[in-house]
Amino acid sequence: MKKDIQIPEVSNVFMAVVKEYNTTFRTDDWNVYIINNKAVDLEMVLIVSRGFDDQDTTSTIRRKIEKLPANSFAKVELIQPELFKLNNEFKVSFFEDNQLKDKIFLFEKGTIKDGSLRLISLPNSFGTDKKGILKK
Repeated sequence: MKKDIQIPEVSNVFMAVVKEYNTTFRTDDWNVYIINNKAVDLEMVLIVSRGFDDQDTTSTIRRKIEKLPANSFAKVELIQPELFKLNNEFKVSFFEDNQLKDKIFLFEKGTIKDGSLRLISLPNSFGTDKKGILKK
């Protein structure tokens, strides 16, 4: 029965959109990161992203990370500012202790902007904090 289905809760896994200076191209880039703030590794991390609103939908992008170590982060993709007018959705699935877990992170349209940037401490980043928008 439906009441017997146990849906595991995802905690301490976050997505962040971070504004960073690209020294090669001398531009301010917006990058998407996945953050594992757990004491265990995440295995077979699948990230499916898309942008959408009532009229427009972007292509669906899929990424795979074999293993995201405990207390670490990984860059997922570069996101173009033209997409900020859309809802940006990231569906994340992974195995934690041989149990499949998933969560949807939604950056609503208009929320990715300079005025929303906050200091984000990335684990194991050698003390380098970034400015970005964090979704829990």
